[in-house]
Amino acid sequence: MRVLVVSDIHANYTALKAVLEDAGQVDETWCLGDLVGYGPDPNAVVEEVRDIPNLTCMLGNHDVAVIGRMPFESFNGDARRALIYHEKVLSASNMDFMRALSSNAKVCGDATLAHGSPREPLWEYILNSVSARTNFDHFSTPWCFVGHSHIQCLFALNEKNDRVTLEQTQPEKIISLKPRLILNPGSVGQPRDRDPRAAYAIYETEDRTWTPRRVEYNIAEVQQRIRESGLPEKHAVRLSDGW
Repeated sequence: MRVLVVSDIHANYTALKAVLEDAGQVDETWCLGDLVGYGPDPNAVVEEVRDIPNLTCMLGNHDVAVIGRMPFESFNGDARRALIYHEKVLSASNMDFMRALSSNAKVCGDATLAHGSPREPLWEYILNSVSARTNFDHFSTPWCFVGHSHIQCLFALNEKNDRVTLEQTQPEKIISLKPRLILNPGSVGQPRDRDPRAAYAIYETEDRTWTPRRVEYNIAEVQQRIRESGLPEKHAVRLSDGW
């Protein structure tokens, strides 16, 4: 089975469309959360995701906030401004779709899916070997797919010496999956690994491979919509440099 794994779309419809077109035909799509937040296109993104066949989708922290299950005060000022805007413009049907989703970690075959981490699905960032090592104790599948950090990478646990290594994965370099791993497909709509291209991954369940991928999209077009919507300038500027 060929699975498209995406995360952190963040209301960037142009990036999402580029990813869906670049990925081509897949059997399933797994979305690790944060459909909204930061970007200018919350309704277009949610509607596009809703129409994806064979979809498994979970909530991220921005999603949970916009549907009223987390206070906006939990976020910094710029992120809060975007959430207030999204709450105002999101349609009732798109809100209902998001309210029906879960923020809990989910097992899909050999993979555990979580937005932030299997230990704390909404808020915890897995950014280093210390946080990764702790989280290996919170899932029992061979590998775990997470988002939230917006960084395309993997953590590998060597069970013989109990050490964890971090690897910045390379686009188009196929990774043969062996227990135990935590993998991040990166962010579709707001990468933070200094590569502005939209990030995602292809997971082949039978071959047990993971292929990180990047695709260019019209960043200037999204920046224009951010400014026209009155969203923070920072959210536009950072798209150009991937930070």
